[in-house]
Amino acid sequence: MSAMSSEASAGDPVLYEVSEHIATITLNRGERMNTISRDMLNQLTEYLLTAEKDPDVRAVILTGTGRAFCAGLDLVDATGEGKSGIASPDKMSTTLDLTYTPPTVLFNMETPTICALNGSAAGYGMDTALGCDIRVMAAGAKMAAAFTKRGIVPESGGTWFLPRLLGWAKAAELIFTGRTLKAEECLAMGLVSHVVPDADVAVRARDLAREIAGNAPLAVRASKRMMRMGLQETFNDHVHHVYLQLLPLLKTEDAREGMLAFVEKREAVFKGR
Repeated sequence: MSAMSSEASAGDPVLYEVSEHIATITLNRGERMNTISRDMLNQLTEYLLTAEKDPDVRAVILTGTGRAFCAGLDLVDATGEGKSGIASPDKMSTTLDLTYTPPTVLFNMETPTICALNGSAAGYGMDTALGCDIRVMAAGAKMAAAFTKRGIVPESGGTWFLPRLLGWAKAAELIFTGRTLKAEECLAMGLVSHVVPDADVAVRARDLAREIAGNAPLAVRASKRMMRMGLQETFNDHVHHVYLQLLPLLKTEDAREGMLAFVEKREAVFKGR
């Protein structure tokens, strides 16, 4: 698939396109700073799952239109009455279906994900960016952990990601104060990998995605799988699991191609098998 999904149009709240083995998912409510509505939650999940299941997709870029990446949940929608309100009484549940929520779907993806922060990210938008493997941020953008200022907690993974990315004390200060960070502060703290001029975000993210997509996709996915497992394992257990993952990879066509390309001093052509 090399063109925009047949189910997506320029007016849809979330756009989906695949080219060069890269899926680009774009939040498309620029006039509302890409605040997330219930419909957007469902569509974002759908496109993340579509990318994950597509053997042609080797990397995913998540970005937005307009001047913000995502300013969080749509508070008008969240506090609305009746069926449209995310937090309306008839929508409340005592359990959470973790198989179909964007944060959990994003975390469990084995396809590498890059957040191209075309603009600022706040609340849910910040958590969503943190859920991606790599973040490229516009120099003029900001991150706002404004949860406690709204009377809520980082509901989409922030309390899990931030202590691991920053350490306990820095994460605590950021979450408890609800502080807003400039791009250079995000870079210095390790919240993003790259800060680039605003106009260069899409190009830089795509160059990075293209570099990832040029490697053996089965090996890349396995590496991400092992990294996630390693968060919970002892070193000895992890080394054993890595070895068990290596054995089937050694039997793939891509492993042979990678080794031959090295010996023959040429670029490898990987097929994902």
